[in-house]
Amino acid sequence: MRIVVLVKDVPDTYDERRLDLTTGFADREAAESVLDEIDERAVELALTSAERLPDVEVAVLTMGPQAARPTVRKALATGADSAVHVVDDALAGADLTLTAEVLAAALRHTGFDLVIAGDASTDGGGGAVPAMVAEHLGVPHLTALTTAQITAGAVSGTRAVTGGVAHVSADLPAVVSVTEAFPDARLPKLRGIMAAKKKPYRTLGLADLGVDPAGGDRARSVVVSVAERPARAAGVKIVDEGDAGEQLAEFLVANRLA
Repeated sequence: MRIVVLVKDVPDTYDERRLDLTTGFADREAAESVLDEIDERAVELALTSAERLPDVEVAVLTMGPQAARPTVRKALATGADSAVHVVDDALAGADLTLTAEVLAAALRHTGFDLVIAGDASTDGGGGAVPAMVAEHLGVPHLTALTTAQITAGAVSGTRAVTGGVAHVSADLPAVVSVTEAFPDARLPKLRGIMAAKKKPYRTLGLADLGVDPAGGDRARSVVVSVAERPARAAGVKIVDEGDAGEQLAEFLVANRLA
């Protein structure tokens, strides 16, 4: 059984995060790069399943620049068996549709039985990529899971819904995404860090996957403009001289809040 975990190199949420005002892309130099925390939880689910089930291989798949390589190796250090890294200059600033298409192509290229992902990355927060990948692959998807049970031929779990909990299941192959309800990831040990340097790390480009980022009639979204957030201004102060209610009502109407 081959479990592939989608992981992403993102700016650390504890650092200042900025957009490049020239390109509109995230400024990768403004913050330290880390493995997205939700993806760490996805890797942990894969590893605990591999410890319980026989003949399970855990691979991690990422799409990003070469600079993401050290971050991806953290997943190998915690116990993943191999990594696949899609690198191509044409993918800079890729939107959700292109990202999902490329990841699906990579999964078809390398093979999978179960794909595990975080429900939303901390740098983009679209929350749609896992389902979009499943649609490209033509397999079931169980998204935003709060619990998961993986067997040799199926996956099931629970999802929070309004007023209760939904129980969902699917036969493999399938795609699932997990939420922060899952346990924290284990910390890599020195032995694992050393072993990660020798584990298979495969790099693929768009030509290897047969994907043309500009081809076809696929919808694409691009950033057309970006501006720095204006400095925070002082708020409006209303002094009650018998007409505070009228002043408040006028303020709400003027700002389209009422």
